[in-house]
Amino acid sequence: MPITVQAALLGIVQGLTEFLPVSSSAHLILARAFFGFDSDRFGLAFDVACHVGTLIAIVIYFRRELVEMVAAIPRVMDAGRDANARLIWLLGLGTLPAIAAGLLFKREIEESLRTPLVAAVMLALGSVVFLVAERRGPKTRSDRTLTMTEAVWIGCAQAVALVPGVSRSGITIAVALLLGLRRPDAARFIFLLAIPAILGAAGSEAPHLIKAGMDADTALLFAIGVVTSAVVGYATVKYFIRYLGKHSLDVFAWYRIALAAATFVWLVR
Repeated sequence: MPITVQAALLGIVQGLTEFLPVSSSAHLILARAFFGFDSDRFGLAFDVACHVGTLIAIVIYFRRELVEMVAAIPRVMDAGRDANARLIWLLGLGTLPAIAAGLLFKREIEESLRTPLVAAVMLALGSVVFLVAERRGPKTRSDRTLTMTEAVWIGCAQAVALVPGVSRSGITIAVALLLGLRRPDAARFIFLLAIPAILGAAGSEAPHLIKAGMDADTALLFAIGVVTSAVVGYATVKYFIRYLGKHSLDVFAWYRIALAAATFVWLVR
């Protein structure tokens, strides 16, 4: 398979799985393992490049909300009366746990946990959380009713998603559902929360990429990954939020269980 096609396929995988609750990191790790893709050319740096593509997608999709929040910055201390100022606080507080976890455990996660076995275990455990969240309590709250403490709890869930297989969108939506949010509102909040997290992940790797340099072939592969993940990611966000308006997370839970089982079989074959 041509290496440019491999880059496009991984970009598509990233665009689909970054926002669907199935774990993009697990799918990228498993795709490389299953198909024997070059782990040096398609390692963590390429994953981050694909994350840039999904960041572009989510910024474009939520451009109106982002513009409104930027306009609310001068009123940020009036969060009690300004909904957009309050949303800035909620997103800021929700981002702190992931920043702390990244600073404390980033190296350990990258060196020890980016394996098919870890991804499979976390895929299975995450599916259990989904099934429980869907069956606990009513989902009737708006994201506008979130408290600062609840935003931190959702942020803690996002921090756990640094472990491959957990799924940032999946675990944060599950926690939001456990807090009683309606599914579309939960998706809206956690996708906005993902913006600083994805930006931070890309920013943390940028110095290493700059230091190492990049030849023309590598730059082409990264560009393919960014573009494909951006296009597919935009479509995924758009239709996933619409899907959640009428459907539960159960189908994704069962998919994760099936993928985990297939991975365990592959590992012991």
